[in-house]
Amino acid sequence: MDDSKPYWPHAPMHALSVQGGYMVTGGTYRKAHILNTPEKLTLVRTLLFEQAKKFGWQLQAWAVMSNHYHFVALSPGNPECLKEMVTALHKWSALQLNRIDNSAGRKVWHNYWDSHITHQTSWFARLRYVHQNPVHHGVVDNAANYRWCSQAWLEHNSSRSFINTLARFKTDKVTVLDDF
Repeated sequence: MDDSKPYWPHAPMHALSVQGGYMVTGGTYRKAHILNTPEKLTLVRTLLFEQAKKFGWQLQAWAVMSNHYHFVALSPGNPECLKEMVTALHKWSALQLNRIDNSAGRKVWHNYWDSHITHQTSWFARLRYVHQNPVHHGVVDNAANYRWCSQAWLEHNSSRSFINTLARFKTDKVTVLDDF
């Protein structure tokens, strides 16, 4: 590599060697709003759940939007399988979305980005960020009313004290690729 020129990777580096919590963001090709119906949003959410279970990832938060998704999950013993899981999610969802839209061969997904979460404050901030993503993007005023994110699940399955703890975390300093 020529040291006089800065290194610019063409794809995100996926360094998955440590077990723990991860945040993942996936985006559609050219940020196209392909997931533009309840049927398509449900399809991707369902496939995310299926692939996470198949590969042993424990979902903690998720949001599926019209042109991207986020999830926070705990890895299995081999976090390297995240690449295989996301590849399967993208493959199967693209095939079914293209069948729905009668667009065989269309490129649906652009890429995905992952980050290992190493601090408890980062964990809580990212959980809140993902739970509240539909509000962040102006889709709804109350994330619990958006069927394709985990806020309603959180409110139904968590203690009031945990929900209140998460609500206190600010997300404005969370570094997430989310210019969708």
